[in-house]
Amino acid sequence: MVDTDDKWIVERTGISQRFIANAEETTATLGADAAREALDIANISPDDLDLIIVATCTPEHHFPSTASIIQDALGARNAGAFDISAACTGFVYALSIASQAIQAATMNTVLVIGAETLSKIVNWDDRGTCVLFGDGAGAFVLQGSYDPGGVRTSVLRSDGSGRDLLKVPAGGSAIPASYDTIRDNLHCIQMNGREVFRFATRVMADACRDVVSAAGLTMEDIDVIVPHQANKRIIEAAARGLRLPIDKFIVNLDRYGNTSAASIPIALCEAVSEGRVRPNDNLVLVAFGGGLTWGASLVTWDVTPQPPLTGLRRFRRQALYRVARMRSAVRRGARAIEGTIWGSQAPDGMEPPRRDRT
Repeated sequence: MVDTDDKWIVERTGISQRFIANAEETTATLGADAAREALDIANISPDDLDLIIVATCTPEHHFPSTASIIQDALGARNAGAFDISAACTGFVYALSIASQAIQAATMNTVLVIGAETLSKIVNWDDRGTCVLFGDGAGAFVLQGSYDPGGVRTSVLRSDGSGRDLLKVPAGGSAIPASYDTIRDNLHCIQMNGREVFRFATRVMADACRDVVSAAGLTMEDIDVIVPHQANKRIIEAAARGLRLPIDKFIVNLDRYGNTSAASIPIALCEAVSEGRVRPNDNLVLVAFGGGLTWGASLVTWDVTPQPPLTGLRRFRRQALYRVARMRSAVRRGARAIEGTIWGSQAPDGMEPPRRDRT
């Protein structure tokens, strides 16, 4: 354990507690749970989804995508699926991509998920990072509509010259996994906290101004700002830079910590449930993260609350998810049987030569 205490953590970060995934929970299981809840609230069937985008920097695997695993868990038979990696800015990037796909009329219903299990890539001996990060997931359903509102515009930015300030060094093509990388904790988060703090306090306010200007509005038109939940002092600095009262900002990092791409959807969902966000409110969702990346989306909240699912409809929805699990098991079983029957009959030239062992 590291040399710190609760007082130091709260004073420096504003974080009082976090949620940590157990051994059975993964980014995909957390994301699938959030997705099911979002679909229930929106009263949307998985079969109606055209696309699933998962923003995460803690995917299940390099490939397949976490989005594909969630697509299978939901039984979303008509949906494409992919992940996006923009660290803590990932959800804003994913939201922008989803809204543009809908505006282009190539998609109508898109599920956007932010999901992370950062506790699995934290070095628990590093006081500068292990006190910050938590696990969680949140999800939105975006759907085309002729009514005004929704995601009005986004600004997305990147500065790769700051790539070393916040990173997980090993596990990719630059530094493949090895005994040395595991021994030296190179698969864990590394952060230059001082430099990231300076960067964040500058770009958070700038991104808010840029997206508001791009939408043809002024800061006086903004009702609520939902920032990435990284550090209370960063959010307070953004409020001062924008000359806005702190109560215009949704802040819940005291209870969740930094959940990276999941922080904005978690914070916004809580704000909606608490009545802090109402129909026709203008919101700014703003984030920064590794890359370096930053960005913001301006959203006019136009969600009309759907009636809660009745007992019968909820039972039917749960039955559909059970059918999806059975369908997935049947398909995997069929592939295994097919491989057994046909053997390794690869076309000529596709199977590597075998080397006899002595």
